[in-house]
Amino acid sequence: MSSAALVVSRTEEPVISPRFFCSALDLNLKEPIMIQVNAMGNMFRTPLQVFEYESIESVKLKIQNSTGFVVKNQKLVYGGRELSRCNSLIRDYDVSNGDVFHIVVKLTDLQAIKVRTACGKELSFNVGRFQDVASVKKKIANKVKELEYDEDHELLYNGEQLDDQRVINDIVKQYDSGVMLLIVRKSAKVRFKPVGKDFELSVDASDVISKKTFVVSKNDVLVPVVGNPKSSFPTAILDVIEMTKGGLASGHSPIMSTEGSGGAYLMRDSTGSEYVSVFKPIDEEPKAMNNPHGLPLTVDGEGLKRGTRVGKGAFREVAAYILDHPINGRRAISGEAIGFSGVPPTGMVKCLHKGFNHRNGLTEKYGSLQKFMKNNGSCEDIGPGAFPVDEVHKISVLDMRLANADRHSGNILFRKDETGRIVLIPIDHGYCLPESFEDCTFDWLYWPQAKQPFSREAVEYIRSLDAEEDIALLKFYGWDMPVESARTLRISTMLLKKGVERELTPYAIGSIMCRETVRKESLIEEIVQEALDAVLPGVSEGTFMETVSHIMDRRLDEMFS
Repeated sequence: MSSAALVVSRTEEPVISPRFFCSALDLNLKEPIMIQVNAMGNMFRTPLQVFEYESIESVKLKIQNSTGFVVKNQKLVYGGRELSRCNSLIRDYDVSNGDVFHIVVKLTDLQAIKVRTACGKELSFNVGRFQDVASVKKKIANKVKELEYDEDHELLYNGEQLDDQRVINDIVKQYDSGVMLLIVRKSAKVRFKPVGKDFELSVDASDVISKKTFVVSKNDVLVPVVGNPKSSFPTAILDVIEMTKGGLASGHSPIMSTEGSGGAYLMRDSTGSEYVSVFKPIDEEPKAMNNPHGLPLTVDGEGLKRGTRVGKGAFREVAAYILDHPINGRRAISGEAIGFSGVPPTGMVKCLHKGFNHRNGLTEKYGSLQKFMKNNGSCEDIGPGAFPVDEVHKISVLDMRLANADRHSGNILFRKDETGRIVLIPIDHGYCLPESFEDCTFDWLYWPQAKQPFSREAVEYIRSLDAEEDIALLKFYGWDMPVESARTLRISTMLLKKGVERELTPYAIGSIMCRETVRKESLIEEIVQEALDAVLPGVSEGTFMETVSHIMDRRLDEMFS
C-alpha cells in the first residue's frame, strides 16, 4: 500500500490502565457478545467478540488490533450515542449480539509525496493532506532555489494534469502509486464567456493541452443570518464572513476537516493560502440527513449526547460565543471581539456551494461560521503540565456554566503567544446547553490545574454572571431557548456562583456536574430530581429555582462544611 493510503500504527502488546483492566479469567466466565463494527459508513462490517464486563477502552483496543485504527483516532457510536466514557463497561449500554458499533476515524493530517521535476530532480516531503495543488507548487518552488514559482507550472500525477484547486487527499485516494511530475510550460491564455447564469472559463496553451473548460458559478453565496432585525452582527464576525466570501469568489472550494463526527469545512481567503473560517452545516451534524460520515439517522431527534437535538448544534456554537462575555462587560458594550474564555467569533450564516455534502441536489446550507484560529495543535498532542492555571480555569468556567457535554482535549487548541506562553482556545460547542446534565464531560477535570483555586479575576467574573440576562440576550439574537436548556443554564450558573463563594476549585464544582459512571447519576442530577419531587406540578419556574437553590445549599454544606 502506498503513502496515498491511510497510514495506521498497530500496537502489538497494548497496555491497559489498571482502572480499565478486566482479567481474562473474569471474561471467560461470561458469554461472549458478537458485535459488528462499521467504519465511516463503509458497507462492509467487521465482526468483533466482546464481553459485557469489558470497558469501552478495551473494546477500542480490540478495534485497533483488528482494523489498525489507533485508539486515539477513534470515536465510537452505539445506539445513536457516542461512547466517550472509556472506563464504562459494555453492560452499561445494554449491548447484545448483532448490534452495530459505528466508528468515526480521524485521518492523519500529513501526506508523504514524491515530486520529480522535468529536469530530473526528485524531492520527497510531507504536505498537509488537505492542501491544494497550488500550495504544493509553492512548496516545490521554495525547495528548488533555481525554480521561481509560476502559476502556469503544471503538476502531473500518473499522467493526469492536476488543477490548482484539487486537494491532495482527493488525488492520492484515486491512485495506489505514482510520482508527481512538475513541468514548466509557456503562459496560457484565459478567456471568460457567459453561459446562462454562469461563466465558461477556457484555457488555451499551445504546448500543454488544446483546451480545458470548467464552470464557475455565480450562485456561490455566503450571507449572514440575522435572527432579529434589531440586532447586529459583531464586527469580528462580519470580517470573517467577508474574508470567507473572498475565498469563495476566488474559486477556493471548502475543504472538509478530518476532525469530528459531523461535516466541518475549512474555508480559505482570497489567496487560497490561509484558512479563515470553519463552516458547520446544520444538515451535516452527526445523525442528520446529510452527515458525511455515514452515521445512522436520528430516530427520536436526539443527538449523540443526551439532552441535545439534531440540527441545533449551530445555534449552540453561536450561543457559546455570545455568552462568552469579555472581562469588561457584555461584548456590545466593551466592543471586544474575544471573551473571557476565548471562544472564537462565531455567527449563523447561509452558504451555497457544490463542495458541501449534497445528497439530494444542490441546496443552500444554514450553519455556524467560526473564525479559524491559528494554533500549534490541540491539547491531546501534549500533556497538560505546561498549561497555565488561568488558561485551564477560563475553559472550566465556560464548560461548567454551559454544561458542556463534549469537552475533551481534542477540542481545546493551544498556541504560543509572542512571549512563548501557552494560550488555550476552546472550540466545538455544539453540545453545550443540553436539556439535561446526563452527559456532562470535562477532560480538564483530571488535570492538576483543576485542583488549584480560582484567581480573584475569575471569581469576580463568575460573580458578574446573570443567567436571566443571558437567556434574554440569546432571545434578542434570535434563539428562544427550549425551556429545558434555559433551566440547565440557570442551574449551572447557580452552582458556579455558589461554588466560588465557598472557595471551591474547578475540580470540586466540575465533579458535582459529571457522572462517575454511565449509570450513576451526578450530584447535580440528584439535586434537580429532588427539587422536581418536592414541588407540585405546574409551579412557576421561579418557585422551582428557589427549591433547587435551597437543596443545593444543603447538599453543598453537607459535602464541604
